[in-house]
Amino acid sequence: MRILVVEDDPDLARQLADALKNADYAVDTASDGEEGHYMGETEPYDAVILDLGLPVLDGVTVLERWRSEGRNMPVLILTARDRWSEKVAGFDAGADDYVTKPFRTEEVLARVRALIRRSAGHAASELDCGPVKLDTRANRVWVGAEPLKLTSHEYTVLSYLMHHPDKVISRTELTEHIYDQDFDRDSNTIEVFIGRLRKKLGVNVIKTERGLGYRLSEPEDA
Repeated sequence: MRILVVEDDPDLARQLADALKNADYAVDTASDGEEGHYMGETEPYDAVILDLGLPVLDGVTVLERWRSEGRNMPVLILTARDRWSEKVAGFDAGADDYVTKPFRTEEVLARVRALIRRSAGHAASELDCGPVKLDTRANRVWVGAEPLKLTSHEYTVLSYLMHHPDKVISRTELTEHIYDQDFDRDSNTIEVFIGRLRKKLGVNVIKTERGLGYRLSEPEDA
């Protein structure tokens, strides 16, 4: 999953980016509203953390422009604790949730997880496909009762597929959602991750749709 953090405070931006990366998200950052708007307009993100008090373009303007352009990724806004009017303006502009400063990083992570789940149509924090279960809170995977040890990239590929069951996902889409902007992307490595996942899972839940990509579905559908 790929997250955009738009925050002009460098220490706070670094804190958020480090916490998200430690939770196996790919993270891009922008330090002003103009840069943030451009990145959100041109790159696919699973969620955005957007400060409202930004230089160049304020956060409300950025969000209004995204929504008018048809960008519907979930957006979590950051507001000052005593500025209730900012929260109202943010929601009216199209925000999905908010946290007030100062905040605990754990709360931001929990809200981001919830936004991503809801945007993909999931209510519970545990996703499953046949015997395969993925806990979005703990970043852990089981097949039946057996825990599975995955690398960070293997986990992010599986997580993206499990958030979008029965949908054909191209290699390009997977590449865009598991790597950050600065990563040297190679869609051919997706095949490597898929091959490793199939071996580790031991059940046929990841199907290849020839010429199109991959689809996660129940083993009985094979």
